[in-house]
Amino acid sequence: MPIGLLALAAGGFGIGLTEFVIAGLLPEVAADFGIDEATAGWLISGYAIAVAVGAIVITASVSRLPRKQVLLALMALFIAGNLLSALAPTYAVLMGGRILAALCHGAFFGIGSVVAASMVAKEKQAGAIALMFGGLTASNVLGVPFGTFIGQAYGWRATFWVITGIGIVATLAIAAFVPAPRTDEPAPRLRAELGAFRAPQVWLSLAVTVLGFGGMFGAFTYIAFTLTEVSGFASSTVPWLLVAFGVGLFAGNALGGKAADRSVPVALTVALAALTVVMAFFALTAQAQVTTVISLVLMGGFGFAVVPGLQMRIMTYAGGAPTLASGANIAAFNLGNAAGAWLGGLTISAGLGYTSPLWVGAGAALAALLVLVAAERLAKRDVSTPAVQAELVA
Repeated sequence: MPIGLLALAAGGFGIGLTEFVIAGLLPEVAADFGIDEATAGWLISGYAIAVAVGAIVITASVSRLPRKQVLLALMALFIAGNLLSALAPTYAVLMGGRILAALCHGAFFGIGSVVAASMVAKEKQAGAIALMFGGLTASNVLGVPFGTFIGQAYGWRATFWVITGIGIVATLAIAAFVPAPRTDEPAPRLRAELGAFRAPQVWLSLAVTVLGFGGMFGAFTYIAFTLTEVSGFASSTVPWLLVAFGVGLFAGNALGGKAADRSVPVALTVALAALTVVMAFFALTAQAQVTTVISLVLMGGFGFAVVPGLQMRIMTYAGGAPTLASGANIAAFNLGNAAGAWLGGLTISAGLGYTSPLWVGAGAALAALLVLVAAERLAKRDVSTPAVQAELVA
């Protein structure tokens, strides 16, 4: 295993920590700046919007630049954003720091996926992408509880100082261990990168991402209400239950990468079908605490098992111009998150109960599965697509 993959994972860990840890610090931030909970919540929404924008705009802007240098520049942006957040004298400045850090998020994972895949043999590429995303999942399991503890004990600014330090370490590791591109490797052209979006399979892959991942995270957005109001858990146990969810994310990401290395279509089909069943089962049995814990872990596991396969699928069908398509897929993840949360909120507001987002998620995962099946059938009929050509050559 190339050590450069661990360097990319370290960057993913810091970025994931920045995204998720703020949720546990919102009460302290709101009290410090004298703002209400809804206003504080925009620190999460604003970040997600900036991720989607940065994933496409920044990736397109740097398409001709060497990828390693771009990754280092993105990490510098990440460090600057978190340093600004740690020093922020006002809410507006903190929001600016969050947006600055978020702009690097999508581009880092989009470009990092391409770099990670280039560091290993073709049959190990999905596993390499999973290892990089392992930093993101580890931030949920380890980083968020630890970061929340630091913020509650020493003030929320201390958490951002720690994240800044993590960013510096990750930057040094990427500089030292991620190989530079070959001098004879042609620079990607923006026209070629945009040309990848002429492939119907790229758009179908984006649709699967929005539906499958968005359904799971839309349900997760309201999971605290489900756990306390339906399953009857005390609010003090919710953080530990979220750690269990994070364990599922970590395991699902790793196993999904291994499965996608064997067959991307099979890995995605199995994961999406299982995710549909798990969320429906969760909704039906949420009153029972034992099955709730099991469902929570499995929802995280199958929900994140699709990530390596989805990244590999869109990179494959983008052909020789995978960078912008990979970044667009990161934007699709965040678009799905926002849409899923919005739909789940609508069902709760309509009086359908706190398990209704799980049913929305199950429906979205089923829709993603149907789109995937249709896309694979289309791919088999179209031998001009890169993936089918590769299969024919093999």
